[in-house]
Amino acid sequence: MEFTRARTEAAQKSGSASPEAVRTAEIRLPERQDRPGKVIALLNQKGGAGKTTLATHLAGELAMAGSRVTLLDADPQGSALDWAQRRLQNGQGRLYGVFGLARDSLHQEAPQIALEADYVVIDGPPRVASLARSALLAADLVLIPVQPSAYDVWASHEMVTLIAEARVFRPQLRAAFVINRRVVGTVIGREARAALADQPFAALHAEVSQRIVFADSVAAGRLACEAAPKCAAAREIAALAQAVQEMLQ
Repeated sequence: MEFTRARTEAAQKSGSASPEAVRTAEIRLPERQDRPGKVIALLNQKGGAGKTTLATHLAGELAMAGSRVTLLDADPQGSALDWAQRRLQNGQGRLYGVFGLARDSLHQEAPQIALEADYVVIDGPPRVASLARSALLAADLVLIPVQPSAYDVWASHEMVTLIAEARVFRPQLRAAFVINRRVVGTVIGREARAALADQPFAALHAEVSQRIVFADSVAAGRLACEAAPKCAAAREIAALAQAVQEMLQ
């Protein structure tokens, strides 16, 4: 959506802007206080952390609570778009819009999209630092999904560095780890939380476990709460959404 370009062309036609002002409008970041929606980016430079599952479920939980939600698939693999397509093919009703936006103009376009939404959820890419930086400049809150393993905790260092760089320009940017795919009945989750204690921001108390219903939901294009409304996975996602809303207050 070329919102900035559309406004620029309108100004040119009306004669209300000089060439210099037009050039400035094309590159200036949107004024963030003018938009009501909150932008939540799920980012991790390490693949396989479960970003797409968390993004689709978090967006769904917020939408089912009555919020206007848009999910931006910023991963070139397009996994969230695939999920949305499967949902349509299986006759599921649309809960929220899903759009592909895997380009480094996210910091310009996501705030504009948020003008028409209560929440914009960004499913970020792995191993694409330029896209991650753009998502960070757009976000009010960044969630870093981390699997409970030493390798994943160590790999989070790169993301922490990117957030520190973004805070030079966006000091109000909030960040938190989300322990994801925790194996039920093991102590690994507690060990991961202890390892994350040395990081500059905390891990949310809400954790999401590795459950079959999440894998099934991907294939069916639905949410865990739709497959089994009272299941443990549905409760974990609800707790995650509550924690996210509290951080954004």
